[in-house]
Amino acid sequence: MITIQELLFNRNLDRTAKVKLVRHKDTRADLYNLYRYDKQKFLKYQEQQGKDVFKGVDYIVSFIGEEGTLSRFIGVFKISRSEKLAQKEECIVGGLYEYKYEINEAGGFEDLKERVIVDWGKGAIGWHQWINNKKAVVEIQPGLHYQRFTDYFDFILEFKQLQEIVNNQYSDWKRMLSATKGIYLISDTKTGKLYVGSAYGEDGIWGRWVSYIKTNGHGNNEILKTLVRKDKNYANNFLFSILMLLPRTVTPDQAIKKENLYKKKLGTNSFGLNNN
Repeated sequence: MITIQELLFNRNLDRTAKVKLVRHKDTRADLYNLYRYDKQKFLKYQEQQGKDVFKGVDYIVSFIGEEGTLSRFIGVFKISRSEKLAQKEECIVGGLYEYKYEINEAGGFEDLKERVIVDWGKGAIGWHQWINNKKAVVEIQPGLHYQRFTDYFDFILEFKQLQEIVNNQYSDWKRMLSATKGIYLISDTKTGKLYVGSAYGEDGIWGRWVSYIKTNGHGNNEILKTLVRKDKNYANNFLFSILMLLPRTVTPDQAIKKENLYKKKLGTNSFGLNNN
């Protein structure tokens, strides 16, 4: 078993320093997307604490909590100063904090940052722990933008995310999306209009969605073609999700019948992006 401790110490994390492991998970905010899209705000969030949890700590090894007890390593940070406020102030994501720390990222861990996934342990007890609590490395992924496949109805993919998944042939996504056929939805975030489609080919939903990437987002639909011709970046407005799974044995006629049902339910022929 390889542990995060081994990886960090092999990159010269000071073995004599007082170090805490910190797993950020908060019901008040989506910390994954906060870190991804507004890193400075996330780092300020990390500096604000209701209790003096980093008292006497030299470094924190930070993680973002993911599904279950999985945790993604996002860096090693040196604590250079702490301050107890005269009165409590409102935290960036809600609630109050009384302690503020000056925290700066330490170098030397760039090859691990945002890629290493560890198991925090059963019950994910204690969001901050001393470094002697060993954490097993579960996986080393391509990077932060990699979104793990969890469930067919658990995701909404931006076009750029789908591009990354298809272009990099991420095995979990390809395996699961190829294994089933289904009815899917494309949402245009610019206009609010919807497109309903069906995937009933040999490669299932994966094969159908690959065609959207190969055609810069239109998948040979006439209305989508018009939008993409006018603006080559228009597909960045599209969100992809799954409405219904269909058995591998479904016939094209059966799939199209279900597709038409969803078109009627969502009004995509009259008010959306479907034209048939």
